[in-house]
Amino acid sequence: MLDLTGKNALVTGIANNRSIAWGIAQQLHKAGANLGVTFLPDDKGRFEKKVGDLVEPLQPSIFVPCNVQDDDQIAGTFQAIADQWGKLDILIHCLAFAHKEDLTGDFSATGRDSFKTALEISSYSLPRLAQAAKPLMSEGGAILTLTYLGSVKVTPNYNVMGVAKAALESSVRYLAAELGPQNIRVNAISAGPIRTLASSAIGGILDMIRHVEATAPLGRTVTQTEVGNAAAFLCSDLASGITGQVIYVDAGYEIMGL
Repeated sequence: MLDLTGKNALVTGIANNRSIAWGIAQQLHKAGANLGVTFLPDDKGRFEKKVGDLVEPLQPSIFVPCNVQDDDQIAGTFQAIADQWGKLDILIHCLAFAHKEDLTGDFSATGRDSFKTALEISSYSLPRLAQAAKPLMSEGGAILTLTYLGSVKVTPNYNVMGVAKAALESSVRYLAAELGPQNIRVNAISAGPIRTLASSAIGGILDMIRHVEATAPLGRTVTQTEVGNAAAFLCSDLASGITGQVIYVDAGYEIMGL
């Protein structure tokens, strides 16, 4: 039976009740994990209130701001974990960003700064957070991130995010090799398209979802809960022999050709 009782889990990337990170947080809580949650700080505190109200039923014992472009905030997040928990067992990385104008049109038109921003937030943030988490995972642990098929197959309008996700998946493998001797496992879930705040920026997202529903073996796309269930499994002792992998949770769409 899947049991995460006594495990400390930090979840990043919750924006609203459509976030895949929200689905993951719910399933980790259901399995008994003790949750910590980060939010993206803004001048008016909107995200803090929105995310705080959403996760209140899950009773997170840590709730802190973390902008992954700010090293001081990253340090503050993991210091809070060290002070309150003393150790970390699970790190959930659900962070990605690209400017909306870069998710339509020609990939070659991506600006230099836009490219750097997409790679920094969507890819570099994983090894950066893993580095900060490593000392707190002295008893082993699990790190999980989210990717998408556009990393390995051309997807209309995914553009620079596809490149960022490719870098993210490569990071999973390098981190798995680095952290394996500490019994820290690193994996990714490649989820099918789901209507989220992030995916709404992708041109033609509804067409993508309809195409998956018409093509996938299960005749549908997936839900946040299904991704959350897979995440809870990968972070549990039931998956103790799995690391460095990209697991597709996409109703089977990835296997299809014409």
